Amino acid sequence: MTTTLFIAAIVLMVLGFPVAFALAMSAALAVFIGGRYPQLIVFKEMFTGIDSFPLMAVPFFILAAELMSGGALTAVLLRFAAQFVGHLRGGLGYANVLSLTLFSGISGSALADAAGPGSMMVRMMEKAGYSRPYAAALTASTAIVGPIIPPSIAMIIYAMQDEQVSVGGLFIAGFIPGILIALAMAFVNWRVCRQRGYRSTEPRPSARDMWLNSFKAIPALLLIVLILVGIRSGIFTPTEASVVAVFYALACGKWVYRTLEWKALPTIAARSALLTASVLLVMAASAAFAWVLTVEGVPQAVSQLIVGWELSPWVFLIAVNILLLVFGIFMEPLPGIMILVPILAPISAALGIDPIHFAMVVIVNLTLGMITPPVGGLLFVTAVATRVSMAELTKELPPFLLAHLVVLMLLTFVPALSTWLPHVLGF
Repeated sequence: MTTTLFIAAIVLMVLGFPVAFALAMSAALAVFIGGRYPQLIVFKEMFTGIDSFPLMAVPFFILAAELMSGGALTAVLLRFAAQFVGHLRGGLGYANVLSLTLFSGISGSALADAAGPGSMMVRMMEKAGYSRPYAAALTASTAIVGPIIPPSIAMIIYAMQDEQVSVGGLFIAGFIPGILIALAMAFVNWRVCRQRGYRSTEPRPSARDMWLNSFKAIPALLLIVLILVGIRSGIFTPTEASVVAVFYALACGKWVYRTLEWKALPTIAARSALLTASVLLVMAASAAFAWVLTVEGVPQAVSQLIVGWELSPWVFLIAVNILLLVFGIFMEPLPGIMILVPILAPISAALGIDPIHFAMVVIVNLTLGMITPPVGGLLFVTAVATRVSMAELTKELPPFLLAHLVVLMLLTFVPALSTWLPHVLGF
């Protein structure tokens, strides 16, 4: 069954099948050829994979992000970010990085960041004289902060696969890695703008304008504070926090910013439902795929094999990084988490690696695959949203990928970057 499973999955993905269909169909084929279980077991495991109370946070966080976007949040955050750095050399590039980082604290999705504020910043940068392919590459490279700074859909899924970590702990752990990635992208922007002579044409805003823009951004920025404080203080669970976020976003859009119209709600709900369905379909298919691996004893066999090698924790982490970098080229982060974490997390625990540290290495690594050619899903979304060809976009990526790898190595070899804040706050 295992051989059939992997061969079928690889062939289907090479033929261009969507990841969810490739995983589900390969699981069904493996069960059929194995002949030991009825075909109905595949559908049962798919439903079981998404039958989870913590998983209810995913559609609510997606809806909250859509409501905030529909309520003019994107424009408010862009003005807030641009006022601090827009007048500097390469200022709109810095504003791109800062606005996407701030928006990450609301959306939890790299795709939403790139398609929303990211595409707006690309248009602004092009008008100011920046190369459109460079602006698109900067947007895609920064947008992967979305799944790392809380709230994060990837972190919710990870916590479901590894009982050693909690959603709240991972949310807190994502702050420092997310900020490191943003700083790395800002450094690359500084180097490129210095080499190409990209200068700012934005005037420095007056103190009054800065105060007004900052005041207007406070309600939007308070959402992430509300979520984390509520979870840490025990007022509500992460799932309940997602529902609170929906009502808060609705209140901000309708009565604070007064830009959200009732007639827009059906469209917002439809977009949220479509995105939620795509996420859950991938998760359901991944659950069936992982079930076949489990009944065949693959996780246990791999664990025993690797533990028998008596690797040091550092060598194991290096090997995991190489595996995930290759795996992430062909697989999206969510199925990657559901398939690999049940195999790798017990091994890391046996080697004495802090589970939060290991979780952040896995999440950051798999997220990096979203901008790794030739399959990176975020690259396709960014290319379409910004009307840049994949060839032009890929040509601008190398310095950003190198910066991401440097951050990944820092997170791998300096565990405190992931564990210090959660441990200080009691996670």
